[in-house]
Amino acid sequence: MITATANSISIATIRREGGDLIVDWLNQHQQSFYILGSCYLSSPQQIEEIFYRTILYAQKELPRFKSKMRFETWVTSIFVHNCREVSRDKSKESGARQGIFKALDQLQQDEKAAIVLTYVQRFTQEEAAYLLQVSVGKLKELLTSGIQKLKNEVWSGSNFHGCMEYQKDYLDYLEQTMERSKKIDLEVHIYGCQQCQEELAAFQDVISTLSNLTDRIEDLHMPTDLMENIKEKLKENEKYRQQKNKKRKRMGLVLGSAFAILIGIGFITGTFANLYYSWTEEDPELISFLQQDLGQRLNLEAENEGVKITIKSVIADDFQTLIFYEIEDTVEDSQYMMNYDNGMLVKNGFEIMNNSTYPRYYPPDLESDVNNREKNVYRGKVSMLPLNTDSATIEIQITGLYKLIRNSSESQNFMGYENIENKTGEWNFEIPVTKKPSTVYTVDEVIEIEGIPIRFEKLTVAPTATTIQFSINHGLTEKRINNLNLNNLEVNNKKMEADMYGNSYVDLQQDVNWTTFQTHFDPLFGEKPKEVNVQLESANLTFDIKKTIELDDNREYPQTFEYAGSTISIDKQEDEQSTNIIISNRELENRAYETFHYNFVNEYGGSSSAMEMNSEAVLVDKNGVTYELNQPDFRYEELEQPRYFTTVDSAKFYSENDIPKKMEIYGYQTTKYLDDVVKLSLKSQIKEKK
Repeated sequence: MITATANSISIATIRREGGDLIVDWLNQHQQSFYILGSCYLSSPQQIEEIFYRTILYAQKELPRFKSKMRFETWVTSIFVHNCREVSRDKSKESGARQGIFKALDQLQQDEKAAIVLTYVQRFTQEEAAYLLQVSVGKLKELLTSGIQKLKNEVWSGSNFHGCMEYQKDYLDYLEQTMERSKKIDLEVHIYGCQQCQEELAAFQDVISTLSNLTDRIEDLHMPTDLMENIKEKLKENEKYRQQKNKKRKRMGLVLGSAFAILIGIGFITGTFANLYYSWTEEDPELISFLQQDLGQRLNLEAENEGVKITIKSVIADDFQTLIFYEIEDTVEDSQYMMNYDNGMLVKNGFEIMNNSTYPRYYPPDLESDVNNREKNVYRGKVSMLPLNTDSATIEIQITGLYKLIRNSSESQNFMGYENIENKTGEWNFEIPVTKKPSTVYTVDEVIEIEGIPIRFEKLTVAPTATTIQFSINHGLTEKRINNLNLNNLEVNNKKMEADMYGNSYVDLQQDVNWTTFQTHFDPLFGEKPKEVNVQLESANLTFDIKKTIELDDNREYPQTFEYAGSTISIDKQEDEQSTNIIISNRELENRAYETFHYNFVNEYGGSSSAMEMNSEAVLVDKNGVTYELNQPDFRYEELEQPRYFTTVDSAKFYSENDIPKKMEIYGYQTTKYLDDVVKLSLKSQIKEKK
């Protein structure tokens, strides 16, 4: 692990010795950083790419670095930032990951970063807080909530909950940093509280497991030629950098003097803009932005490997930096798209972008007219992080593009790029951009669903999106709403569908009993909202209904039990090496639960640790039509409000001591369809902000 030891090295020394020392230093610490990368990614190729990006960025920024932080702290911050960028699409990783790494994928990004920095990389809480740009108090909150989730996911399955007033002290107690009086008070309480005893032990177990990930480096199968591959890529990059022309071509639209006069007259009268952009631009969505003066035509070009990329325009606001682009294959009839998570690097992203949020996802659009006119041209858009300043020049390096395959289920599946042929090369851009303001309206509307309060708080009208912010109360112990899906937003009789990929958690420091979310809708061009209605779609709920099932070996398997109105089967299969427990319920009609949370308990009363866990599930749309997950003839985004039903869970045990004697169910999740329309009263308008 990276600690402040004799191996620590100052940035001044690195500057004096040169960039090669960065490579040598990472070579010495490659195991530690490979484990760090594995906390975010399962692909060795992606982790190798993180090493490569980190070295390139560190070498580039080293001459301008003025901070007094330790070199290892600085490099780790770069490494973690790159990991977070690449791992945003969790669906690509979760299927192949198990145990602690799969559990880490379920955390919020700041929770994960706090945990890996503090317990995997073993930074002090002060250093970890500095890297995350939060207070030490906030860091402890992130650590506590993250450990709670890991405990529930991997260890105990949330069958016990310690006393809330003492949970905040667990970390200080385990790290032996508590004041004596508080320590005595906690120990007296723990002595008489079994729930806190068990939860504190689980906290210690989680922290110990995280701190000892170094011992599992062999299980991670770190490539033996990791650094050799990276050094070869660095050599190729340096060779190409020396050969390329420093001056990048920019093509501008040159207008004749008569046409320029016509434009001038048109802008003065306010009648020519629509015609002008319809003559000079093909993408109707981009035309709408340009007509509202929300962006400007750029037409920045770069060409490599027979592929020309043109940055058409950029629009920036508080939610994202939206780039419209065109990619032309000048050699073959192929269409390519850009993906922010892979193949794109914002070289100055640390300085100019807000890294505490996430860019929106826009799937490839092969249905539009503009992408069906030419076989070798694709016009699309890509979302990047929002700016943290009013204006900037974005330095982008593109090293990979994704080939779009028509008439193939692979090309249509959500983020299904792994098996699609990509295009490598290097395209560099410097993109000037100015952030546009947003208008925020306060809302004060409270409703209840299943007796759980939900309050609507804020309507934001931004150039690239309209958003509704709402909070869900989770103070009830027996049930809670995990997420609320909105169907559409109607403003001044104009209806806008909710963005399928635009529902997100908002990290706000407020009452601990409320969790805040934000739903995105299409932009509201030129509209000042007066009448605002939001239609609800569905709510995902958890009901904490507990049940213990004894696994009686004196009875013949399969056995059955009743839970949440369903009959569920348990089967037990044994061979010389293992015991496999199979839980199944394929009856979906009128089934109350979609999936339930459970834990196996061994004969000693502890949690049974399954070495292998697998599950089967189906999707069921609102009309009751069932879809197998491996079924190739449907697109998820076209299903009407699909629900995810688990049909089979299996757990394999290899140790005799782990063979479970009972199963404890803690609760179940389900979806409630809604069609309520909530009228929102706009209480006040907060001044426009950038």
